[in-house]
Amino acid sequence: MIVDTVQSAPPIRYSIDLIQEEARNLVEKGTIGRQQPIYVLCQYIPAREWVCVECELEECGYLLRDRVADLLGPEEWDND
Repeated sequence: MIVDTVQSAPPIRYSIDLIQEEARNLVEKGTIGRQQPIYVLCQYIPAREWVCVECELEECGYLLRDRVADLLGPEEWDND
């Protein structure tokens, strides 16, 4: 009997900080806009991991229809 010893990588745990960082990077690159709904992030996160992202967002009080800007919070400007 042959036993398959290939282990799949453990799923990534998406904390709210990691989600915010990913969103911030996409906004800074101009890939997504601050006024787009948070749901747009699903295009940039693997489908198998999106469920975890949705759960984390929900636990932190975010709705998928909320704006990316809501997720990012206030921005700090160095030249004020």
